[in-house]
Amino acid sequence: MKAQFKYAFRAGLSVRGGVFAVITAMNFVFIALGAMGAMPMGAQITAVSLGGVAIAVMLGVNLYGDIAVARRLFSAPGAYLYALTPAPRRNILMASILTMAVMDLVTMGLVIFGEVWLSFQLAGDGIWRLIWDELRMLNVTAGHVWRVVYTLLLAAAMFLLIYLIPLFCVTLKRSALYHKPAGGLLALLTAFGCVYAVSLTPILLAPFGTVTRFGAFFTVTLGGVGTVLYFLLTFAEVAGLFILTSRLMERKMNI
Repeated sequence: MKAQFKYAFRAGLSVRGGVFAVITAMNFVFIALGAMGAMPMGAQITAVSLGGVAIAVMLGVNLYGDIAVARRLFSAPGAYLYALTPAPRRNILMASILTMAVMDLVTMGLVIFGEVWLSFQLAGDGIWRLIWDELRMLNVTAGHVWRVVYTLLLAAAMFLLIYLIPLFCVTLKRSALYHKPAGGLLALLTAFGCVYAVSLTPILLAPFGTVTRFGAFFTVTLGGVGTVLYFLLTFAEVAGLFILTSRLMERKMNI
């Protein structure tokens, strides 16, 4: 398992490492100059603008880096090494998904943090006092902690779904649909079907919430046990898609 993380990390870092280093260095220089008061207003506005552009650039590079990690699972020569590896395919798949998720979160988190810091510097010292006053007035309860933990766990589950759906469809195309007519089209339709199914599953929890209709659309408002069931349902979708993808990868894949 350790070796699988190493290979996936190398594939992702080779694409996004240089760009991330340049963006981080740029933000560090701007933040340091701003802290020393060496940047006039125009330079601070320019720094904030460049930070916003850096977020878009990092997002695109991360997408390309994720594709590079995924290509090692399905395309030569990396796929040959995985095919000869005695490790279970679920370990290889898990290492690839977690590597993509961690690298995306770390790079985007630090780049966004740099942009927020530069924006605060542009706003002036008063913004720091305002934030400190708001933090002192917070009355954190167990309910607040639970909502934060629940939101983070749910976001993580949805984040993993974003990776699993395309990986599942590509695996399906390279295995069960490889010799089928219009296999690529069927895999694309499967991707849309997965997204549509995920969007419809909250309807199953209608007995535990309130359903509101907006024309042809419906929303389900959940509370109490409904929110717990929604998380379990999302986790079940992630687990089911992961198991199905790893099982397909165990079959004969065409690379």
